[in-house]
Amino acid sequence: MSVWLPVAPCTPRECGAHHGPVAAAAVAAVRVAAGLLLVLAGALLSTPVALLGAGARDRLTRLWARNVLRVFGLRISVVGAPAAPRGTGGGVLVVSNHISWLDIPLLAALFPGRVLAKSEIRHWPVLGTMAARGGTLFVERERLRALPGTVRTLAGALTEGSRVVVFPEGCTWCGRDQGPFTRAVFQSAIDAGAPVRPVRITYRTPAGTPSGAPAFVGDDTLPASLWRVARAGGLTAEITVLPLIPAGRHTDRRSLARAAHQAVAGGPAHQAVTGDTTRRAVTADAPQRAVASDSANRPSLSVHQCVNSMPAALNSARTPS
Repeated sequence: MSVWLPVAPCTPRECGAHHGPVAAAAVAAVRVAAGLLLVLAGALLSTPVALLGAGARDRLTRLWARNVLRVFGLRISVVGAPAAPRGTGGGVLVVSNHISWLDIPLLAALFPGRVLAKSEIRHWPVLGTMAARGGTLFVERERLRALPGTVRTLAGALTEGSRVVVFPEGCTWCGRDQGPFTRAVFQSAIDAGAPVRPVRITYRTPAGTPSGAPAFVGDDTLPASLWRVARAGGLTAEITVLPLIPAGRHTDRRSLARAAHQAVAGGPAHQAVTGDTTRRAVTADAPQRAVASDSANRPSLSVHQCVNSMPAALNSARTPS
């Protein structure tokens, strides 16, 4: 593994605690089986769906993604304005913090588009084919020389009007803390003259406190993570849509990355797009409705005493820098 790739100090033992309801083992087994079947169905249907128009593809993608989350026992809560239809107003770079494999269907439920992912995923059984047919943009993370080509590819997709989803932290964090944003991907937005949409992901217990169960970090394995999520009861996947950073506001990628990171990290100056404190619950078959007030959108205090200390074992959920 190249030494320049981002790492996080998070580990499943330290960060994976869930202080909330726990589902019975039988219920968890059904959830995992249903989730795997739904993913397989998505892979099988990816070819005919790719032949549809953008609007139909987006509707089916949202439906599929929301149902993936539902079968694992999660509900979706959206804070802020819903995403504009793809193609409205040109390309946009969507950037988010990265906690779990659940982040992919969560963002797809609201921001269906082209995702930047590590090249290894292309060769994964079932998921690799599904990702490629879905328009995923792949990057070889360990080849620093490949980075300029990746930036050009991203800029080209943005120029064509695509919505591109990126996790600039470069690896997964537990959500109690966040890693710095790598700057290279923001050059693509500058080159394409595209705006940046920051979003924040948080997984919560029924009590509203952040849950570590979804975190896919350290030396975690996918089967262990699937089971931990399935056993965690009453999880809410919360996505906060933050104010758009217009094209041209920042002329260099360093300041643009800093602004996006500050927005995702949260603070008094960074509220949801609506500017109010309304949290909306979204399900696959129900209209949006108001739920609990949104008084704690910022991540909780970190469990990590020293982020720059010896990193934990590298996990398979790493994403490109």
